Amino acid sequence: MVPGGDGDGWIFVSGCTGTDPVTMALPASVEGQCAAALATIARALNDGGATFADVVRVRYILPDAADFAACWPQLRVAFGTARPAATMIVAGLIDPAMKIEIEVTARVSPPR
Repeated sequence: MVPGGDGDGWIFVSGCTGTDPVTMALPASVEGQCAAALATIARALNDGGATFADVVRVRYILPDAADFAACWPQLRVAFGTARPAATMIVAGLIDPAMKIEIEVTARVSPPR
């Protein structure tokens, strides 16, 4: 997570894959990887004082576009309230075993 700077309320969470940050395990399924990536994003947002409801932009990167549909149930739960601007990109990831990468931008209102 990278704060926007000077308490301006912007939070940028760089591309999160399905790799567990503690065990470095990578689930075999796209659904498992999506769940792990969303968990990592949730922790980063929380560290910045935000939730998924504060997300204004999301990018999904998948090597296989056909895998995207399997992630929809989880993505609807995570982003359903926020309804951020979204883009899905088909591109290779650094490890051929990786099936999804997700990055978000969130905006939280500064305390008044």
